Amino acid sequence: MGRYRKVVLITGATSGIGFALAKCFRKEGYFLILTSSSRERLQQAAIELRKSIPGRKEGIAVICQDLSLPDAAGQLYARLKKKGIKVDILVNNAGIGMLGEAAENNLEKLHQMIQVNIKALTQLCTLFLHEMYREGSGKILNVASVGAFQPGPYTASYYASKAYVASYSRAIRHEAAGKGVQVCTLYPGTTRTDFFRRAGGETPFWAMPADKVARIAFAGLMKNREIIVPGMFNRLLLLVPVKIKLKAVAGIKRRTACTGLHGKHYVTAQFPIK
Repeated sequence: MGRYRKVVLITGATSGIGFALAKCFRKEGYFLILTSSSRERLQQAAIELRKSIPGRKEGIAVICQDLSLPDAAGQLYARLKKKGIKVDILVNNAGIGMLGEAAENNLEKLHQMIQVNIKALTQLCTLFLHEMYREGSGKILNVASVGAFQPGPYTASYYASKAYVASYSRAIRHEAAGKGVQVCTLYPGTTRTDFFRRAGGETPFWAMPADKVARIAFAGLMKNREIIVPGMFNRLLLLVPVKIKLKAVAGIKRRTACTGLHGKHYVTAQFPIK
């Protein structure tokens, strides 16, 4: 890894925004460590990333780690330390969502969502912040959602988990400011992926391509922006009163839930519906 600029660890890196961010970092010469719960998807992602830059086959490592399991984040960190790998940039992209009425949510899957979206992210930040403070340098990019700015009927737990990510990230950014460490937060809106097709609906016209979201996120991280909201449409939405957005979200999510995903959960690294 010595000839590479820096080492970046990306969770939920096999598709969607995570995979698109991996392409951004690879293009700029970073050594990639990709994690996901699927070994097969990790291997396929690595193959595609190696093809993205002809002549450069190295610079990618994969670690299969299911962050929905208790202490998975600690195990991931321990595996990296055992190999003597120093991570310069941490990208907490992995996430799980739930769609449907709160009363109908599967408790086991709800616990998995909380484990990935809140517990694993917090544990990884804690472990790597301690290391970055010691080194006096480092960057963290946490992926929240525009849903963090309002309640989300029919996706209540997911939006609430992203609100936690937003609050937590801004707080630790303040703590890290004088220690040479940057903490930035990405708030993507609706992103163009396979989610809507799988849900049996059409992709909204305002949905942004994952590659575009990733490019904006990468640029924002390099510029140390506290809040990264990609797209003018998403930024304008922030000006809409919360009560109006709440009713709009309720209508959209209710219709989506009725297409067959009611009470289901989905991996946002694969099917983002931010």
